[in-house]
Amino acid sequence: MAKAKGLSYPTLGRESMLLALTLAAGSIDAISYLGLGYVFTAMMTGNTVLLGLALAQGEVRAALRNILALLGFSAGVFVGAIIVERDSKPTEWPVAVTAALALEAFVLAIFSAAYSLGASERAGGAILLLIALSSLAMGIQSAAVRRLGVPGIATTYITGTITSLMVDLLGWLRSRAAPLPVPRTAGDGSVEKSPSMPWEQRVGVLAGVVVLYCVGALVGGVLLARSSPLATLLPLAALLVVVGNAFIRQRHDH
Repeated sequence: MAKAKGLSYPTLGRESMLLALTLAAGSIDAISYLGLGYVFTAMMTGNTVLLGLALAQGEVRAALRNILALLGFSAGVFVGAIIVERDSKPTEWPVAVTAALALEAFVLAIFSAAYSLGASERAGGAILLLIALSSLAMGIQSAAVRRLGVPGIATTYITGTITSLMVDLLGWLRSRAAPLPVPRTAGDGSVEKSPSMPWEQRVGVLAGVVVLYCVGALVGGVLLARSSPLATLLPLAALLVVVGNAFIRQRHDH
């Protein structure tokens, strides 16, 4: 928790908001994989593998779903980048990022409504629409999180996050054992950047991203298995919390 300027009550800090976005992404992947025909709409690494397997097995419909998810995600990143890259101010959480996440929330609201209304009879066309909406939303989120520029932190894929976690865990253990060495000089003559936050905090956030992604998938999967209408509301609620929190902080910071 953190206190925004002028606020007498605590609000979520940047790291907590990133964890909430991770929870949303994990639950979306569970919903899309279990409810939309075994396709990931947030984690494109896994989706690319599924596409290759579908093509190898001659599963044309499955391949179409994977391709649509890739296209939707790419379009989302493109749209999100248009929004966030207009704001070049070096702030912790730019207003443009909040705007992009608000658009993502709007798309997820449409996704949630469409999923709930057609929960009992999702035909091929309806599933494709749902895949397109959820992957578009996750692409927007990826562009927004990238704009924050927190090294090693991503909310829609985990492989790179685990890699950063292990490397930074090693760095933290070394810093506990002995003073940090002088930064090495990179090949272009510049000095390598040190972590943007203390080792302990950085390792904690990276570990939290991995855990929350799994928790999001777990909760989303359980809700979906029980045919609960809350399944699609979980990621939407997490996103609305982030957008509302960011709006409050920015309103009182200016």
